[in-house]
Amino acid sequence: MACGGCVDTCPTGAITHPGPGRGITTAQPQPEQVRTTCGYCGVGCALDVVVSGNQVSAVLPALDGPVNQGHACVKGRFSHGYLTSAERLAHPLVRKNGNLEPVGWEEALARVADGLRGAVAMGGPDAVAAISSARATNEENYLVQKFLRTVVGTNNVDNCSRLCHAPSAAGLSAAFGRAGGTDSFDDVEKADCLLVVGANPVEAHPVVGARLLQQALRGASLIVADPRKVGLAHQADVHLRPRPGTNVALFNGLAHVLVAEGMTDPDFLRDRAAGLDELVELLAQYPPARTAELTGVPAEDVTAAARLYGRARRPAILYGLGVTEHLHGTDGVRTLANLAILRGAVGDTGRGHGVTPLRGQNNVQGASDMGALPDMLPGYGRITDPDARARAEAVWGRTLPARPGLRIPEMFDAARRGSLRALWIIGEDVCATDPNSHQVADALDACPLVVVNELFLSETARHADVVLPVASWLEKDGTFVNFDRRFQRVRTAVRPPAAARTDFHITHAVAAAMGADLGCPTPAETLAECGRVAPVFAGISHERLDREGAVAWPCPAPDLPGEATLYTDAFSTPDGRAQLSAAPYLPPGETPDAAYPLLLVTGRRWAHYNSGSMTRRGGNLHLEAGDHIDLHPLDATRLGVDDGTEVTVESRHGTARLVARLSEELSPGQVFCAFHFPESGVNALTSDHADTVTDCPEYKVTAVRLTPGAV
Repeated sequence: MACGGCVDTCPTGAITHPGPGRGITTAQPQPEQVRTTCGYCGVGCALDVVVSGNQVSAVLPALDGPVNQGHACVKGRFSHGYLTSAERLAHPLVRKNGNLEPVGWEEALARVADGLRGAVAMGGPDAVAAISSARATNEENYLVQKFLRTVVGTNNVDNCSRLCHAPSAAGLSAAFGRAGGTDSFDDVEKADCLLVVGANPVEAHPVVGARLLQQALRGASLIVADPRKVGLAHQADVHLRPRPGTNVALFNGLAHVLVAEGMTDPDFLRDRAAGLDELVELLAQYPPARTAELTGVPAEDVTAAARLYGRARRPAILYGLGVTEHLHGTDGVRTLANLAILRGAVGDTGRGHGVTPLRGQNNVQGASDMGALPDMLPGYGRITDPDARARAEAVWGRTLPARPGLRIPEMFDAARRGSLRALWIIGEDVCATDPNSHQVADALDACPLVVVNELFLSETARHADVVLPVASWLEKDGTFVNFDRRFQRVRTAVRPPAAARTDFHITHAVAAAMGADLGCPTPAETLAECGRVAPVFAGISHERLDREGAVAWPCPAPDLPGEATLYTDAFSTPDGRAQLSAAPYLPPGETPDAAYPLLLVTGRRWAHYNSGSMTRRGGNLHLEAGDHIDLHPLDATRLGVDDGTEVTVESRHGTARLVARLSEELSPGQVFCAFHFPESGVNALTSDHADTVTDCPEYKVTAVRLTPGAV
């Protein structure tokens, strides 16, 4: 898929890239290479950026990259044209007389500081909130949450993991004790059975998708659970196609077969797990025949998949947003984790390689690790835990509020009610990516002060009172954490435009404008301080990463290796045992009916990333020029829709306009689209139904109808 690998492997040199020295004359600056970590998906590919005259001339996958091993995707390798886009913000903007007007940094920062002070004066510290970012470095996320807690005095800080993998953090913590995957991807790749659920890594995580495909071609059995026949499903030994919203029933059905046919590990369950009796009682309700009724997956496929997983010597589970973005997403994560626990396939037992969430954004793991959460401090110490709070207070020299803050959906609700008076949004285009986007825009318009850090005048920035131009991931210094908990370095490849500043610098500057000093003058010193607040990171430093390349957390001391595989001795739960979950299947928040007969699932396409703010401003736009909606030919015939024609898509919440694409990848009655082009209005369709535990939106189940033409 135009990933650029052909450039590296072309035997004749007919396909080339402008690598080191290529096309450079003696009169031009000689190129240099800067090693950094990709700022797109959560795989964490190491990249060598070729720079000449402060311009990126090529981005090359690092041959010794810890995760990517010399590979990259079309986004990481080619999507850097946005750096020099004419649309990049050239000045801070401040709203005056209803219009955003260019101003200097001093005026913009004064407006922010005055607005924050005014919000606190009117409504107390909890009248202020911030949405931090998976696009920001660990050090920037750490500073943002520290600013909210120590300068403003509130726990109202959250990040975009709320919208994607919050159920992973909650579910994995409940099952095993820590808010991350159980194993390194290097170990997962050794599995003899791969169960890939609710993910399309071939498009969303192409380097991982390629490595999983290679493992399957080497003989590992492959089970894919996905409503669509895409990516790895074409090579699957068993492809399970559950109706969207029925994951818990499917996972309980698989677990039923494991128990009924004796494919569990009795010693592991006796010595290292809890909750078996309750689970076995529940599983009696999910034999393959009933599972088929609930999910639409044939009973024989349920049994075949369970036997492949249950009889494997070293099975591994990988999953994506198709598990988490549901009304019962946390239950989905926990019942999926049940399979690994029943098999004893977690905790370095030699009988499997655990459970790994495929994170969608470059630092969605790290943003939460750093404490950009309303109820968690850095390292996942609970804000309600006096010991965790006291440790942070000792480092920061401030008394912290003990009550958890607002989650992102609660922030918007509070803004519409009038109790939230200042909202700082850092690198997130919430008007394009959050569900029920009309209500999000209404919340921003109701909030007296909205500050947005952005590269471009995004949909969200258009509703702001202050817009601050920022540096991109190729223009900053720090670290990211990838999907299997590896810290890696981010290094400045090129200088940002003159007006742009890093989120790190801006956070310091806002604090200074409010008369506060956050300390931590450099990213390296910031990560060091984080290690004092959160002992799980104490052994990780910029110096060590520069030397070793990547270190997984937990890593409590500089002379200890990171724990790539967790739970070798005990689980991190209160009793040291893995916790099985007896969660029943409950229906999704929406179901189709006569008025809205189709079921919409949203997700990502291969050429673009999230709201597309970076990938749409470069060559990738030629690969995928707009959003389209996939529907089965039978539905198209019934609706009178032709391939390539414009359609209007309506839900109970809003309307979008897309181009139809006929595809047998879907089952009749289901449609699929991405959200990379905000003008399509896709997230006006999605509901405000959310996971009952974490408030993660139910993006994967929306009832819609299609009509030909534009309305």
